[in-house]
Amino acid sequence: MKTYHPNKNLSKRFNYKRGKFWKLIIALSFATSFLSPQANAFPFGKKSGKAVCSKIHVGTQDQVINTAVGGAVVRELEIFKDNLPTDGEYKGLKYDLEWSSYTSGPPITNKMIANQIQIGLMGDFPAVINLIKGREGSGKAKTVYIGTLAYSPNGAGNAVVVPINSSATKLTDLKGGIVSVPFGSAAHGMVLKALSDAGLDTKRDVTLISQAPAVGGSALQKNQIAAHADFVPFGELFPFKGYAKKIFDGAQTGVPTLHGITVREDFAKQCPEVVTAFMKSVIQANNKFQKTPEKLSASIEEWSGIDKEVVYMFLGPSGLQPLTPEIKEVQLLALENSIAVLKDLGKIQDKSIQPSNVRDWIDDSFLEAAVSELGTSVDEQSEKGASYVITGKDSYDSSTIENPKMAAQIWFEGQKKVKNFASTKNMLLALNGKFKSKTPSVLFVHDRFQGWKLFATNAFYVDEDGMISSFLLKSDADKFAESVNSEVLDFKTLSKKYS
Repeated sequence: MKTYHPNKNLSKRFNYKRGKFWKLIIALSFATSFLSPQANAFPFGKKSGKAVCSKIHVGTQDQVINTAVGGAVVRELEIFKDNLPTDGEYKGLKYDLEWSSYTSGPPITNKMIANQIQIGLMGDFPAVINLIKGREGSGKAKTVYIGTLAYSPNGAGNAVVVPINSSATKLTDLKGGIVSVPFGSAAHGMVLKALSDAGLDTKRDVTLISQAPAVGGSALQKNQIAAHADFVPFGELFPFKGYAKKIFDGAQTGVPTLHGITVREDFAKQCPEVVTAFMKSVIQANNKFQKTPEKLSASIEEWSGIDKEVVYMFLGPSGLQPLTPEIKEVQLLALENSIAVLKDLGKIQDKSIQPSNVRDWIDDSFLEAAVSELGTSVDEQSEKGASYVITGKDSYDSSTIENPKMAAQIWFEGQKKVKNFASTKNMLLALNGKFKSKTPSVLFVHDRFQGWKLFATNAFYVDEDGMISSFLLKSDADKFAESVNSEVLDFKTLSKKYS
């Protein structure tokens, strides 16, 4: 098995051997009537597919946390390698399995069109471009969407951040400033809607420019821009690094977003068992992560360079985006919305392409086959993701954690496990007393209204005689404080009250 990374800058720890691309030779033959039901669904014989199936190249985005479990975890734990079919027509087949990681989806699409990558992991906007591009020209490079990696039903993950010393606390504070975003990304669609909803005209009130995450991060540190909008994980990574703070969460738009899996249609037809094996591997990786989220978050940091605390924030219990393989209405809406926004931006010139087209580009047969082989169901796996919240006993007073939205967490330096608390008050009491000698790596609280996981040091608080509510937005905190006749506090002030 070969693995390699073309982008050596992703992490110093990568040491992948660069493989050579082999031209795939596809010999087609008609399926006969005595083939199995699964094989009958494809107009290709197993013999021709056998040669094609030996060469598998997976394109992923290790730094985009939503693809990390289906990409890096599956790769590094060799789950896909172990699941590859080895019996029947696949008996004796020597696989040449390659992986490559990119910072965005377009390079993956380009190599899928060139038949150099068969399986690609990417976000919703790049995914629909992938699906459309494969149908242009001769249409010989068609791809299909086969499953989801992680998603948000309301858009959590995309975000707008400002320099740490900025006085801005809401989007209207950005009037007259420069806002950057990677054009054509899910964050681009999000920020256009968000600014419009806030009454800001992108041609008159703000200057919108295109910047990749790394460039946007640098511009924030140098105070060259008023704000930067981006996708997973940068809306949380930059604040965690200490040079930005979030003033808008994509979840405020209410528009779903996702990262998922596209596969070349010809490869899927000729190698259905291989594609099913990949989908099966993703589900197994999801389950492994949910059993040991801290351990695998630390491993993903090693493999991707993204801090384990940020990985955990997205994918751990009560995280920003649940891991689930489903392709249900909310996922379809995410893909349809991406097409609609791209059309509005003039990125899709073909007038025949409509949002509804995406429903014809879905193939959930591999997902159904995978859950069947694992003895589970799509609904069961979806419920696992949706119900993956903070539970158990409070680390301060051993009380039962009953409301995840009011829960808090501390990940101490050098500790393998995150400490859970039923309330922010108990977290502060423990931090200033029971665990005073320990150094926290990160502290999490959750937005009272929405349940979003927040960095505790950046949140706003309202204290009702020990009943502490946390908020992402100062405006929400202000309204709540007024309703309970209290005041809004920052973390430093709140912490002193319980020291």
